[in-house]
Amino acid sequence: MLGSARFAPRAARKRMWNQREAGARSAEPFWTSVMIGVVLLVGTLSYFRQAPRPSGGPTAMASPAIDAASALLATGEEPIAQIFIRSGCASCHMIPGIEGAQGRVGPKLVLGTTGPQRLADPAYQGTARTIREYIHESIVTPGTYVVPGFPDQAMPRWYGMRLSAGALDKIAGYLEGLKEESESIVGGH
Repeated sequence: MLGSARFAPRAARKRMWNQREAGARSAEPFWTSVMIGVVLLVGTLSYFRQAPRPSGGPTAMASPAIDAASALLATGEEPIAQIFIRSGCASCHMIPGIEGAQGRVGPKLVLGTTGPQRLADPAYQGTARTIREYIHESIVTPGTYVVPGFPDQAMPRWYGMRLSAGALDKIAGYLEGLKEESESIVGGH
């Protein structure tokens, strides 16, 4: 009996040691995850702190007009087909005469036919008085009038800033001449 009592504390100590060691092992993945998270957080923060800042001090703001001009999709000097393709119009709209313009997200762009109807629609709240003005307005502020049956806010609001005045005029000139029966294909030149 004495012998077994002598070993009881040692067995209890060994059990305690094994439990402590098991607890340390189970905490190891937790602390490893925490350390990885901290390293990633510090790395991300230091990356964004190194991002270039506008010159002129901490209160200088980048001009939206300059940013938009530096990222023009079209200048207006390109052929009309190239303007429609570069600006993404062909991805969402059917545009007669433009090869590959078979999009179904937005309405078919035959504004020689549909433009007068849209300007006369009581739901139209824009300021345009001509088809050409309506086309400009639809590109620059696309939410002014959304053609019934098509999703609102599907057309990017930044198009007006990413197309030059020349490109807008060229687009408007082309689209106001399109009527429902127009089907010739314009090449990319």
